[in-house]
Amino acid sequence: MAKQVKRALSINDIYKMKFTDLEVSEDWEALFGIPECSGVWMIWGHSGNGKTRFALKLAKELTKTGKVLYNTLEEGARKSFQRAVKQSYLKGYSRKIIVLNREPIEEMKNRLRRPKAPKIAIIDSFQYSGLTKAQYKELKEEFPDVLFIFLSHAEGKHPEGRPAKFVRYDADVKIHIDSYIASAVSRYGGGKPYIIWEEGVKELEGSL
Repeated sequence: MAKQVKRALSINDIYKMKFTDLEVSEDWEALFGIPECSGVWMIWGHSGNGKTRFALKLAKELTKTGKVLYNTLEEGARKSFQRAVKQSYLKGYSRKIIVLNREPIEEMKNRLRRPKAPKIAIIDSFQYSGLTKAQYKELKEEFPDVLFIFLSHAEGKHPEGRPAKFVRYDADVKIHIDSYIASAVSRYGGGKPYIIWEEGVKELEGSL
């Protein structure tokens, strides 16, 4: 007996599809457009260039859409992370941003399976998640309505390691951080660089 073939979509079906878009201000829209609140993003750059600062500012912006889960796998809830949180002025966001202190991916998945779990998850970093290419695919397939944002170490101008490079190619939004400036390639438009920390950019320019 032949296996039943899944119904194909017509162009009219595509036109009628509804998506939950992120609510973002003009400067963020200029960077990466208006993405839907699901899928995968990749943020990468070398240490000391503003990745964590950018990710926390992004988390703050994404609370306009819903609760944000931030899994600090690499740095942990240490003094340096506290400093970054204070510099991002997040004191009033206790109910909107949930910080996980080095929570293993399997435990995080259990958390995401709960009713009313956050639909936005920032994971810092991909290398510390220990995810293989196959495990990444499983995570994405199990939670199709969750937006996963991975931070990654860099190797030259690219994410470090073969699994991270695969995620970069698969990601809907790809953001490279260099010298406190974020540059994005997005399936949703944008393309204008975003200055993460103006004072830091000026200091670097002054040292050249």
